[in-house]
Amino acid sequence: MKLEGKVAIVTGAASGMGKAIAELYAREGAKVVVADYNLAGAEDVAAGITEKGGTANALKVNVAELADVENMIDTALREYGTLDILVNNAGIMDGFEPVGDISDERWDQIFEVNTKGVMRAMRKAIPIFLEKEKGIIINVASTGGFSGAHAGAAYGASKHAVIGLTKNTGFMYAQKGIRCNAIAPGAVETNIGSSMKNINEFGMSRAGLTHSLTPRAGQPEEIAQAALFLASDESSFVNGRVITVDGGWTAAF
Repeated sequence: MKLEGKVAIVTGAASGMGKAIAELYAREGAKVVVADYNLAGAEDVAAGITEKGGTANALKVNVAELADVENMIDTALREYGTLDILVNNAGIMDGFEPVGDISDERWDQIFEVNTKGVMRAMRKAIPIFLEKEKGIIINVASTGGFSGAHAGAAYGASKHAVIGLTKNTGFMYAQKGIRCNAIAPGAVETNIGSSMKNINEFGMSRAGLTHSLTPRAGQPEEIAQAALFLASDESSFVNGRVITVDGGWTAAF
């Protein structure tokens, strides 16, 4: 039980990678706050964890709303008394728009969810971790966080920002017992595509040049294994880093 007695929050946990991470953490002994905008889905995940002997609490959270993010952290403290692990997994895609076609509204929407929501959750958790002199933050970024060819301008920029935030946080708090790392998944079979609206044909045609090189699509459970490693003591000397989990996709360029 690698996470015995730990309390974890996982955002975007009603499906896909977040669901797999929440379920694996629970199997490894963690008490999990299953946070998602889709409350019914979060409740299903939490119920499944409970039925298998784990401990979980479902919570409706829109990570673009400050009040929801802060209530999420407060709920972990109220229900379980503390917080040990924060996994910022929730995110949305753009429509592959290049910068010449992106609207202010779409840009702001992507950054509110993918970047500001991550920052706000980290900001709220940091005082708890400083008091404990221990805490783990795992941000789910993307291979689009270091490549310019995997999505549109807004998504790519938002995930580049998450990686920068991760590295800065890992360095700033390295002597305070806090570790902050990111996972950069490649193509993974999740429902994030449902957030894509009005696909930009030009942008998709350009991104498709690299997508065709993907060896295969990953499974959410494969990303969860990386998240378990980063949450456990096995990664005690890993901090401020980005672990790429893409089946070798970005090794090609």
